[in-house]
Amino acid sequence: MSLPSPNLDDRRFQDIVDEAKRRIPRHCPDWTDHNVSDPGVALIELFAWMTEMTLYRLNQVPDRMYVKFLELVGIELFSAVPARVDLLFNLTAPRAEPVRIPAGTQVSTERSSDGEAVVFLTDDELQIVAPQLIACLTHTDDRFTDHWDDLRREASSVRLFPTLRPDEAVYFGFADSAAGNLLRLEVKTGPEGAGVDPRRPPRVWEAWDGREWQNVRILDDTSAGFNSPGEVTLLLPPRHKPLALGTRRAHWVRCRLIQAAPGQPDYRNPPRLESLQALSIGGAVAAHHAEPAPAELLGTSTGRPGQVFTVRRAPVLPRKADETVRVVPPRHDRGSPPEEEVWSEVADLSDATIDDRVFTWSGANGEIRFGPQVFDREGRARQHGAVPQEDAQIYVTGYRYGGGRRGNVAANRLTVLHTSIPFVANVTNLDPATGGVDAESVENAKVRGPLYLRGARRAVTAEDVERLTLDGAPGVARARCLPPAQPGEPARLLVVPRIDVAPEDLTLDDLVINADLLETIKAYLEPRRLLTMRIKVEPPRYQGIKVVAEVRASGGVRPETVRERAEMALYEYLNPLRGGPGGDGWPFGVDLRLGDVYGVLHGAFGVQGVEAVHVFSADLRRKVTLDQVDQRARLRPEALFMSFQHRVVVQQ
Repeated sequence: MSLPSPNLDDRRFQDIVDEAKRRIPRHCPDWTDHNVSDPGVALIELFAWMTEMTLYRLNQVPDRMYVKFLELVGIELFSAVPARVDLLFNLTAPRAEPVRIPAGTQVSTERSSDGEAVVFLTDDELQIVAPQLIACLTHTDDRFTDHWDDLRREASSVRLFPTLRPDEAVYFGFADSAAGNLLRLEVKTGPEGAGVDPRRPPRVWEAWDGREWQNVRILDDTSAGFNSPGEVTLLLPPRHKPLALGTRRAHWVRCRLIQAAPGQPDYRNPPRLESLQALSIGGAVAAHHAEPAPAELLGTSTGRPGQVFTVRRAPVLPRKADETVRVVPPRHDRGSPPEEEVWSEVADLSDATIDDRVFTWSGANGEIRFGPQVFDREGRARQHGAVPQEDAQIYVTGYRYGGGRRGNVAANRLTVLHTSIPFVANVTNLDPATGGVDAESVENAKVRGPLYLRGARRAVTAEDVERLTLDGAPGVARARCLPPAQPGEPARLLVVPRIDVAPEDLTLDDLVINADLLETIKAYLEPRRLLTMRIKVEPPRYQGIKVVAEVRASGGVRPETVRERAEMALYEYLNPLRGGPGGDGWPFGVDLRLGDVYGVLHGAFGVQGVEAVHVFSADLRRKVTLDQVDQRARLRPEALFMSFQHRVVVQQ
């Protein structure tokens, strides 16, 4: 039970007015008109209002002291987290020379009604290079066959997937890395491979990233799955490394045959490739929601310990290696100017010595703090970090600010290139930006602080692992730790990423744990776990649920509106992020009962009655409906419910 917060003065406006009127006969007996229209009463009410405002500010003192106490024990506000997305730069035409997209290139949305655009910065440099094809192999029965000469000869062809068994592949080798490049493969084939669905041919494209074969995104395919001359447009992953296959060493891209999806036809005969030409028409690079701030003069040092400076813009995003503090010592003579000092940022100053040129930088409010001086019980002073000498000028070399949910923009919204880049026609984001989280509020920190102090900072129990995951990775919306099923096995940490996607548009691909979030979780838990504890981070199993219902509409409400509202209520209720009875995500381990669905539909706008409800399980990956559920849909401990194509029929 929490301690009650004291109210230092609980009087309100009317209490103060009544008290003043009661004092009139004692201090001013000649004053007999106490009506609201009397000028004296009007003055009493004016001063009562001013006094109430003073009391209101006085009652904020306990909250302010509470926050200051949290600061003393090391509770700081979490800074904003920037949204991330890949930006695709398209060239005006294929180029023989490399086209360079510098790191830090700014791309934004169109200006909104409030006049502000959402700006993203590219993380790394992108090189769009002209691909040079140097090898062609096929892989059948664990044997590589070289077809490079066949591919180059005018009257010959390469027989692809000769036995039509899954995992047969054709490999195309390039002289240089095409990491992140948008390749257009101009292929010439005959009709030998007819029979497949040209929109969904049973094959995947992959590229070698140095460790494993990564899926390559197919943006367009006009070759009908190697059945007619056309173009295959591929977006390669951000890593593309060389590999020795057979007698060839190259940067490989392969096309691998897979099992056709249920209901889809296979190749009747192996397709034949007569020629192939590769061109680079663009490239994609990772970007994050941020705006750059230039070098900034913070002020002049007083030479005293514990100095605090604040940058002009906040929240400040996590600093890069070149984003730090410069200290320029004062010039005392006419000789050469003093050499500036580059200081280093640290998480805290507790272990710093008087010779360490270090500082702390709060991302939430932008405060930069230098080392304080602390006295021990015998009066001896210890300096935690060096102090900039008196009259030295304090600079920051630059930083990035921004982040937050505002950066979670929809696909194809980032289209404004702030700086002109030669040979770049346009830019866009093929996918929605995700991962943006607002800076922590003071109210949330006041709740988190006591939990932090009670639970310590060690991952001992499953609850500790869940709490630390949420603390250390703002991009995590929910976490559930399952103990090992058997001795020697790792504990399973189920993570649901924080995303802003409408419930009816949510898909399995939106809930994938990206590499950055995975590394953040592992890096935070590693120093805090027990030596004997092993943790495996993975997503929950999402169990599809489809509801087919028949409802009656209330009088005067359009059936289309009732259907939309009822289906929306189902999508919101059966949602791993915001569903469930509490509205904060469907609970782990809680089954779905038929009565729960009836209750949701009865509460939807315009629904007068519910005639029938049918609940089905669904396969979200294959996007098919499975078996009907009788009275209760069981939920496994490692699973969460997720909506799939609800359908509501409305009767008048």
